[in-house]
Amino acid sequence: MSETMRAVSPRGWGAPEVLTPIEVDRPEPGLTEILVRVRAAGVNPVDWKVRANGPIGRVGDPPILGYDVSGTVEAVGPGVTLFAPGDEVFGMPHFPEQAGGYAEFVTAPARRFVRKPDAVDHIQAAALPLAALTAWQSLVDTAGLRAGQRVLIHAAAGGVGHLAVQIAKARGAYVIGTARTEKHDFLRGLGADELIDYTRVDFAEAVRDVDVVLDAIGGDYGTRSLGVLRRGGHLVTLPAPDDLPAPAAAEAAGVHSGWTVVEPDSAGLRAIAQLVEEGKLRAEVDTVLPLEEAAKAHAYGELGRTRGKIVLTVG
Repeated sequence: MSETMRAVSPRGWGAPEVLTPIEVDRPEPGLTEILVRVRAAGVNPVDWKVRANGPIGRVGDPPILGYDVSGTVEAVGPGVTLFAPGDEVFGMPHFPEQAGGYAEFVTAPARRFVRKPDAVDHIQAAALPLAALTAWQSLVDTAGLRAGQRVLIHAAAGGVGHLAVQIAKARGAYVIGTARTEKHDFLRGLGADELIDYTRVDFAEAVRDVDVVLDAIGGDYGTRSLGVLRRGGHLVTLPAPDDLPAPAAAEAAGVHSGWTVVEPDSAGLRAIAQLVEEGKLRAEVDTVLPLEEAAKAHAYGELGRTRGKIVLTVG
């Protein structure tokens, strides 16, 4: 095995064109870590936000973006008992610190990964970790979504949104989504019960008596969502804490309101893998590009018109 590897690294922080193919030293697994040969890496909005504005956690030298990986265990470090070389795994190592998914190899603690579901290939698996964990932790861990409840998912056809639709349905919820009309058939196929074209209809006038709102858009969506929630309901905001409604407004509406950030979570990943194996969850892959075209993937993602996820293939 070569002592070097291919990767993509930003030459400074800025436009997609800063992403450059490079050759770097291959990492070695340390105590409790595994070395994973990356087969596919998911691309997420946080990737292009970091590329444009700089890191949100510690990065290496050189910095390597990418938090979603699916691949094969190449070697294990001392103390690892969960995996052996040859095992197929997927995960979201190290977020928000550098995970280095845009590379041929990554190292991370073994418990940041779980076994890849046999029902999907590496491309499908790489599309899952960050977005599916965001949806799972928001709906299940934070909001406690239960069977029979009503949930409103903004940007329902997006990377997080389309997975949140499926997770909510698997929990037995009634799912309302906002998306452009041309994406409604796709979302109905995932189980959405009611859909609103936000370019034609004001959701704040069309929806009432919702138990949970998942806001992946930000801006004024959080404040406008207060009126659709029942007292005691949950508003979960993803983009930034500045997008939360004023605390006094949430309190007056009787709503639990909070900002959440995804965390590495092997228990959540195992639950996601089980849903995949049961045929209740699948990632929609909008575009697949080779690692060397990461800049093109970022430029496309920033248009905000993807249906599902963008994935980079490695090797």
